[in-house]
Amino acid sequence: MKKITVLLAYFVLISCQNKAITKINTTTAKKQPNILWLVTEDMGAYIPPFGDNTVKTPNLTKLANEGVIYPNLYSTSGVCAPSRAAIATGMYPSSIGANHMRTKSNTKQTGLKPYEAVPPAPVKMISELLRKEGYYCTNNYKEDYQFRAPVTAWDESSKYAHWRNKKEDQPFFAVFNFTETHESGLFEPYGHRHIETRHYRIGDRSYKWKPGRMNEAETNKYIPKNTPFKIPPYLPDTKVVRNDMWKLYNNIAEMDKQLGTVLKQLEDDGELENTIIFFYGDHGGPLPRQKRLIYDSGLNTPMIIRFPKKKNQGSKNDELISFVDFAPTLLSLIGVKPPEYMQGKAFLGAYKSKNKRQYIHAAADRFDEVTDAIRAVRDKQFKYIKNYRPEQGYYLPLAYREKIPTMQELLKLRDSKQLNTIQQQWFRNYKPEEELFDCNKDPHELVNLAKDPKYKNKLDELRLEMDAWLSRINDTPNFPEAQLITKLWGGLDKQPNTATPTANFNNNMLTINCETEGASIGYMVKNENGKFPKTWQVYQKAINAPQGTAFKIKAHRIGYKASKVITVNTTNKN
Repeated sequence: MKKITVLLAYFVLISCQNKAITKINTTTAKKQPNILWLVTEDMGAYIPPFGDNTVKTPNLTKLANEGVIYPNLYSTSGVCAPSRAAIATGMYPSSIGANHMRTKSNTKQTGLKPYEAVPPAPVKMISELLRKEGYYCTNNYKEDYQFRAPVTAWDESSKYAHWRNKKEDQPFFAVFNFTETHESGLFEPYGHRHIETRHYRIGDRSYKWKPGRMNEAETNKYIPKNTPFKIPPYLPDTKVVRNDMWKLYNNIAEMDKQLGTVLKQLEDDGELENTIIFFYGDHGGPLPRQKRLIYDSGLNTPMIIRFPKKKNQGSKNDELISFVDFAPTLLSLIGVKPPEYMQGKAFLGAYKSKNKRQYIHAAADRFDEVTDAIRAVRDKQFKYIKNYRPEQGYYLPLAYREKIPTMQELLKLRDSKQLNTIQQQWFRNYKPEEELFDCNKDPHELVNLAKDPKYKNKLDELRLEMDAWLSRINDTPNFPEAQLITKLWGGLDKQPNTATPTANFNNNMLTINCETEGASIGYMVKNENGKFPKTWQVYQKAINAPQGTAFKIKAHRIGYKASKVITVNTTNKN
């Protein structure tokens, strides 16, 4: 297997909050629930709480038994970076220039300039909005939002980020990302996960920890290779495919073990019953014809939410939920009204939407070096897909995906004409302009009903909804990416800069401004030891500071280059 760093820093993370910042920071923490996100990658509903008993997942099963399962959660894209943009902002990726995977990579193949998504000026990352409400926000540790996170986004974002570094009685929002189930976990050679040396501190003492390696024999303890895997009909039932299925479930079991460690820490810290726990995947499964596509196999991912005191434990909620709903829901859960710019709907909390979601929407554009243009809308039963490049085949050669043995097997069998009719569908040289699937009767989306007169009314309904959605979010499918970059940059030929912030000190009050509309402003305060802390605070209003206080200040609008850092000493009046 490709070497994958397993993020086990959670075992050992303890540090002290810098006290100097808290003396000047005027934001007071409210007594609010903690929120913990446990996020895995590239995973469909392949776990027992959702009906797949292939491998045991004791920690997720316990979480589901004590919580609520949500089988109808859908990503806005079949790949991670656009999905994370939606989660972080509450905006559809195709509305903010975030839907091409990735905006800074594959520039040699595409000939494009590296760029970042540029949301409207008011848009802030959800973590920054929670920090403004007094939350200690940590991310461990993947970001990948299609834009650089401003310094105001997190209290900590690193391999060692943990809620344990917060102030006493401060609520936290903590994200832990698990990489074991990622597509690259199917690559060969399989079974050797390199776990890097960890350096960490407890108080003033430094430690080093090296857990070692895990070989194939150790991974085999989770599930036998001769397990009767249920192979999707679009994949051939061969030894190679079964071996990849074995890897897939092995990786899920390993992820479950790591996740259990975090949950145990939460319980050991006495925080379990003060915390709303979310588990979900960043999109659907890792196999060919799953990841990157906007069939349900690429969009649908399981979600479990455990509420304090096991509220509604063991229940199921069937409502449709989109990733754009996460940001407004977090605010709603802590009693804060979501901002008007967010395109999602809160599905929990004080500002829960009065009407349940009728449709979910998704989009596919460039994936690394290959480009397509597809949009989809789904209700509880039917999915409508509009292909804006029908002259292109479904399958596009993608170097990264072709590292998966199952993909190599598919190509070999395609070339030797050994695929059956269903398996061959993905390799057609064209796409119908419109597709309609009954996802209840046809969960793998293999039978196109778009030309069946019996479904004309449903086709018309979803077609109209598609057009209305594209209009609402200002999405122009198949818009040339080079022109998109120019549009995002406001007609400039290079990425715009965030203006350098200015500071004014008067009557022991420091006021900070930035001319760039929508810029977030972060600041640090030099402590009594003459050092600046590592964490940037979020500037919200004038800061009460004594004479002789030194500040570092930085501004950053999402999608722009960050400003220069300025240093201000309050003995010098501006």
